[in-house]
Amino acid sequence: MLPFPSIDPVLLHLGPLKIRWYGLMYVLGFIASYQLVKFQIKSLPFKPLQSHFENLNIVLILSLIFGGRLGYVVFYNLPYYLKHPMEIPATWSGGMSFHGATIGLIVGGLMFCRLKKLDFWTTADIYVITIPIGLGLGRIGNFINGELFGKPTDLPWAMVFPNGGAVARHPSQLYEAFLEGLVLFLMLWSLRKKPWQSLSCWPHGSLLALFLVGYGMVRIVVELVRQPDPQIGMLFGMISMGQLLSLFMLLSGLGLWLWRMRTNDGNQPLNT
Repeated sequence: MLPFPSIDPVLLHLGPLKIRWYGLMYVLGFIASYQLVKFQIKSLPFKPLQSHFENLNIVLILSLIFGGRLGYVVFYNLPYYLKHPMEIPATWSGGMSFHGATIGLIVGGLMFCRLKKLDFWTTADIYVITIPIGLGLGRIGNFINGELFGKPTDLPWAMVFPNGGAVARHPSQLYEAFLEGLVLFLMLWSLRKKPWQSLSCWPHGSLLALFLVGYGMVRIVVELVRQPDPQIGMLFGMISMGQLLSLFMLLSGLGLWLWRMRTNDGNQPLNT
């Protein structure tokens, strides 16, 4: 058994202001995504995005926060928030859903692209391959907070979490940081040029589809050793909410892949 590292979730105290590791991970994720998207814009033949880059980033950040919070409220704790609606905007008290954030990003990005007449599929592919970095950092933030831990186990790398009782548990946050973060990023980044190759079987939008499938598969597997949310438990006695949402995500990714393959127009994005 490994000892759980004693890391104060609050990085800095500036008077009444508290800077938390979890919040810092969000900031670092945004910065990494910004820089990697900027790098791609310079190297890929999709120039219209350059003039809308800054505004799109703002829209996506707001969409992520709004979608993530609303997703948590609806998917994970709706009865509570129906009784306490004034607490819905209180993101600082915790509670974000990545599935909700994904919906928010897709809707926000789609609306912006239609308004500015950008090709959504090309734009989505450029951005989506940077998302795993934020995912991995966010899971490390969960680990520092001692939340979203795993089920009891006697494996040698198990840990006793401060809020998980006296039993040793899977450090499932670290599993997710590695699989959702590092592995998924390396896979998507290595494939980033595929849709730009002439006569490619990778149409624009295929990287978004691959992300949806990849994340869905990883989340479904890791949820097998992750402690289910206490206010929900196991749905139908056999599946967690995270697994159910990830299954829809996986199926959506497969459907998107097949649809984009059928509508592949030679891999030329609009407004190049």
